[in-house]
Amino acid sequence: MNISKYEVFLKTIELGSLTKAAEALGYTQSGITHILNALENDCGLKLLVRDRSGVSITSDGQQLLPYFQSICHQQHSLSMKIKELHRMESGLIRIGTFTSVSAQWLPFMISRFRKDYPKIQFELLHGTNMQNEEWLLNGRLDCAFVRIPANKNLDATFLRRDPLVAVLPENHILANQSVFPIASLSQYPYIMLYEGVEDEISEVFKIHHITPDVQFMLQDDYAVITMVEKGLGFSILPELVLKNNAHKIIIKALEVPFYRDLGIAVKDKSMLSATTQLFLSYVKAWILEVYSA
Repeated sequence: MNISKYEVFLKTIELGSLTKAAEALGYTQSGITHILNALENDCGLKLLVRDRSGVSITSDGQQLLPYFQSICHQQHSLSMKIKELHRMESGLIRIGTFTSVSAQWLPFMISRFRKDYPKIQFELLHGTNMQNEEWLLNGRLDCAFVRIPANKNLDATFLRRDPLVAVLPENHILANQSVFPIASLSQYPYIMLYEGVEDEISEVFKIHHITPDVQFMLQDDYAVITMVEKGLGFSILPELVLKNNAHKIIIKALEVPFYRDLGIAVKDKSMLSATTQLFLSYVKAWILEVYSA
């Protein structure tokens, strides 16, 4: 079977729409439909359910999904290996990331790398920590920034310990305190950064048996900062998120220090492309240079 059929199937499942998949892959909608019908005929199975609400995967399609992902991943690895033999005159590195890393680290890392290898392209996929780990495991990514410790099936390298800090509006009653008291975590309106998984921020409350007065739950770091700036509550955020920010806020160390440990992970070092291996060396060198200065 043609590898493009698998790619069309995976993109359609990812986007949940024939129209969106056609636009993303440069096909007409009828072309996408024809390819998917051909794939189902080849398999002799119904793989997708198509209706007015979009596209969903059948139970048979769900069972074949990891095999299609593996085939496409192997094809991608083969293509990358061939390009490496052309002295890295072209190539693609697929990176999983999240907001703070994208804003504070990646532009500098990629800029330095592109000075030496200007023809290498990057695809950045933003997700939660759990999503980044899942995308690594299913072959969607070559490497990803993650919290340490990472999934046991990944090979992760520690990069940097990032303190958690309290973020307050300028007129907050504790704005003049030297540190933010742990006992005060439940006494004021709280704006939660929600990622859908257990993380270091929730651990602060869990360890001290504190239930915060949650007024808002947001998934974007910088939206949380703006809500704090407007006086709608305080929050606890990683320090990296707040680097070089221009908001009118107060940043306080917590009375009891807490951290998140950041790293970069891959699924299998032995299967990495030369371009990804090289980029990882640039990442580690940049971290060492910036944080040892």
